[in-house]
Amino acid sequence: MPHSALPLQWRRYPERYYLKGNYCENCKQSFFPARTVCPNCRRKGKLVEKSMPHSGKIVSWTELFVGPFGFEQETPYFLAIVELENGAKALSQIVDSDAKKIKIGAKVKKVFRKISDIDPEGPIAYGYKFKVVG
Repeated sequence: MPHSALPLQWRRYPERYYLKGNYCENCKQSFFPARTVCPNCRRKGKLVEKSMPHSGKIVSWTELFVGPFGFEQETPYFLAIVELENGAKALSQIVDSDAKKIKIGAKVKKVFRKISDIDPEGPIAYGYKFKVVG
């Protein structure tokens, strides 16, 4: 990770470390990552910070064979859209899971893993990923 990306990692700390999103008290919908404006209610929405559930199910997935910068050595790997128990959706890498178990509807739980350490003398970024359970 370039050192210039370090401030971004710290700004995203609550999201990556604690799965923090927000919730609209008007329409009762949860969002992850947090939104600045409720896409349903617009100005009438009242967003409050909320911790997201640490489990959900896969609603879409793909296997990547050519990774972007910083992830070239991790290929192939799986990315999925995970619908959390509260209905919010999160994009995440699926790790520590048998490829045969990665499918739509598979139950997953949040795990804490290294995200990147591109520079051997630079910072290591950690955050959430998901793992198939059951």
